This record gives sequence, C-alpha cells and structure tokens, in this order.
Amino acid sequence: MRRSLEYKDTELVVKLGLVIRLFALKKEVRIPYHTIKSTVVDYFKPPAWTVRMPGTSISPLNIFEGTFKYQDNWYFLSYEHQVPLVIIELSGHQYRFVVIELDKPEQVAAEIRSCINYSYL
Repeated sequence: MRRSLEYKDTELVVKLGLVIRLFALKKEVRIPYHTIKSTVVDYFKPPAWTVRMPGTSISPLNIFEGTFKYQDNWYFLSYEHQVPLVIIELSGHQYRFVVIELDKPEQVAAEIRSCINYSYL
C-alpha cells in the first residue's frame, strides 16, 4: 500500500495509492498550510468508539483507512502498522486530525513544519 505527499505553494496534498483508495473511499486529502496547527510523529490508537464514515477498519490487524468520527471531531486515518505515524492536527478544516503512515516520518514532519513556516512569510 502506498501514500505520498505533494507539497504545493499553499497546500499539502496527501495522495493515496490505488488499493488504499478502495479502502479509504477517497483519492486524496488537501490540507491548506494555514489550517495546520501542529505536526508530530508518534504512535496512534484510535479511540474505542470511533465511527467509520466512510472508510475501512480492521482493528485486530491495525488497519485504518478513511474518514472516522469520534465525539465531534473528524479524523482521516491511513495506516496499517503499529509504527510511528505522522499526526497532523488541524484547525478550521474538515478534519481535526490527519494520521498517516509514511516512510521516514521524522523527515516528513520536518518538511511539513518547514512548509508551514515558509507559508507564513
């Protein structure tokens, strides 16, 4: 399964591979830089009472792909391993959190932070 990021002038685009698209029921997620509140790398476990809307979750295998809701917050989750994930907290966006599995998550988080800082200049 494959995910990639595309850094545009004003937004970050999370692109999903073909198989992930089928599970997530979504092709990509567009995140304007000004909506990014923070970016961290950490392990993530969705709250127990998360509602899938739409998406795929196979909890025993730790597979989460798509849009989920917990209390009044929307999440976009895209991962299938218990590894450090890129967790992007948003404000003023459809999602409160975007959580994705990518290679070299620390490097990716630093690149996102750099784009946020650059967009404020």
